Amino acid sequence: MKEQIDVKELKEGRYVILDDEPCVVKSISKSKPGKHGSAKARVEAVGIFDNQKRSLIGSVSSKIFAPIVERKSAQVLSITDDIAQLMDMDDYTTFELEIPADLKDKVKEGEEISYITSMGKMKIDIR
Repeated sequence: MKEQIDVKELKEGRYVILDDEPCVVKSISKSKPGKHGSAKARVEAVGIFDNQKRSLIGSVSSKIFAPIVERKSAQVLSITDDIAQLMDMDDYTTFELEIPADLKDKVKEGEEISYITSMGKMKIDIR
């Protein structure tokens, strides 16, 4: 799911879709309008799920899509190697997610963790 917004509404930390991938905006710079053109914006973003850097250069008045990102909580049922079986705390569905290397020591069986979901993809995200 996504919504349409203006490029001029973007701020650091907001979400945006670049190359059909949900990303978080890391920096944005805007130039002044020139004699024969409109103001331009340069957006630097990092993919939520693949951590790839992406950039966008376009008119400030143009439209762009922003993904709807949901943060949910789940209980860890079991851990096998680097895969965690989780149960959503709202609707009690069970699913499996890969545990990122930097979070292996923080994910323990029986504990509650948070995860993010957007555009059909999910990722463990502990803050």
